[in-house]
Amino acid sequence: MGKGFYEVPVAKNEPILSYAPGTPEREEVLKAYKEMYNSTVDVPLYINGKNIETGNTAVMSPPHDHKHKLGVYHKAEKKHIEEAIEGALEARKKWATMPWPNRAAIFLRAAELIAGPYRAKINAATMLGQSKNIFQAEIDSACELIDFLRFNVQSMIEIYKEQPESTASAWNRLEYRPLEGFVYAITPFNFTAIAGNLPSSAALMGNVAIWKPSAAQMYSAKVVLDVFKEAGVPDGVINMVMGDPNMITETILDSPDFAGLHFTGSTTVFKDIWKKIGNNIDKYKTYPRIVGETGGKDFIIAHKTSNPKLVATAISRGAFEYQGQKCSAASRCYIPKSLWGDVKKYVQEDLESFKMGTPENMDNFINAVIHEKSFDKLAGYIDRAKEDDNAEIIAGGGYDKSEGYFIEPTVIKTEDPKYTTMCTELFGPVVTIYVYEDDKWEETLHLVDETSEYALTGAVFSEDRYALQQGVDILENAAGNFYLNDKPTGAVVGQQPFGGARASGTNDKAGSKLNLYRWVSPRMVKETFVSPTDYRYPFLGED
Repeated sequence: MGKGFYEVPVAKNEPILSYAPGTPEREEVLKAYKEMYNSTVDVPLYINGKNIETGNTAVMSPPHDHKHKLGVYHKAEKKHIEEAIEGALEARKKWATMPWPNRAAIFLRAAELIAGPYRAKINAATMLGQSKNIFQAEIDSACELIDFLRFNVQSMIEIYKEQPESTASAWNRLEYRPLEGFVYAITPFNFTAIAGNLPSSAALMGNVAIWKPSAAQMYSAKVVLDVFKEAGVPDGVINMVMGDPNMITETILDSPDFAGLHFTGSTTVFKDIWKKIGNNIDKYKTYPRIVGETGGKDFIIAHKTSNPKLVATAISRGAFEYQGQKCSAASRCYIPKSLWGDVKKYVQEDLESFKMGTPENMDNFINAVIHEKSFDKLAGYIDRAKEDDNAEIIAGGGYDKSEGYFIEPTVIKTEDPKYTTMCTELFGPVVTIYVYEDDKWEETLHLVDETSEYALTGAVFSEDRYALQQGVDILENAAGNFYLNDKPTGAVVGQQPFGGARASGTNDKAGSKLNLYRWVSPRMVKETFVSPTDYRYPFLGED
């Protein structure tokens, strides 16, 4: 076999298609949407290259049309998880030794499959199963997942090129080995791209993964799996399992070969898993890598010099795109008194122009929240705000789940900067505004920093560079992704590596080398060309 120091195609961000009226991509995705809506799909477990139908199934329905059945997915028993572990470890024997260009080629091919023949299907599945409008689906399930796959390959070879210095007498080499065992990937409902990235980024580095997608994201997860299979991911390298999350997690964490957790989800669940890993630490062959991106209570704070229209647009987009169901969504805002009148007017105008309904109607900016549990929680907070003396709903406040789980984009104004919706992660289309006195800028910056346990994203608006720098300094630890004069959402792979600290996660920056480092265990190899023949060093000579 020929040898060479190979370069991979230079990673570039996938262009976002417009889906404007009359465009071919609009017609293609609507056709796929209708075909998928009018058919049913059966999603089996996928273990060691085999589809496994257990007969214990759960129904998949569109959040915006919850009486309609898209299909079912099958739930695993404990024996299936044990089979997945055994099969993954067997697959690791070949996969871990496969030359990296072959692994790279598989995932680069996956990116091109999504960019081409699978684009409409993966977008339509995301629109149907997760109730995303076409723009939100396009930037997620198509473009971001493509970007993850391309940039991860480029980052992989950059890591492999990082080598220590050598001398004339010794050659020093770093080998970037996969972890000794398997990786457990737990993915959320809100981003199809995350569902694809968490197992594949670990697999790219030579690991094998057991992937548990969210029950609320099964439709597009099936498409992601189909892409990986067609791209050539070998049997057992990525196994997909669904079912009782406690049973699955406990079975996996009980294995001595558990080597890593790649997680995106709630802070509570992540902390619970971390505790279980700690309690099991004596079982494991190696210390497991723990990587997690969890909750957020993301902020926008505006200085008195800010442009109120820019601030209002950042709120309208940052808080309400994808119904506020982004980890990075703006959820608490701090507006100076002198700007509040204009900001309020512009936000209210925006919300009055929002249309809400099914993603199939591309006039709709707002769609449904993910499921009934989320709907009920959000409706409860809105009802409480209607009753509380220190809160006022200035826009929205309606909700209806008769056909779909629809929550009106809602703006709450509060006199209490520690009001419950200023502190609690809601994960829905609800934003809370606190109006502060113009001369309390620095004090309010400290308030922003001290209010939340989370530190994922945040945005500062100001036309005064000194004020902007104050925000950067005081809020140093308040957000892992920090935005100046922009909304706190919309991180792009290769441009803004994403992740936060505090209760928002381990800040390992998905889509960058920082994340991929966690899935390798380096081995240092020193080869001495001429070995010493005498133990004595010069200092032992006689005077």
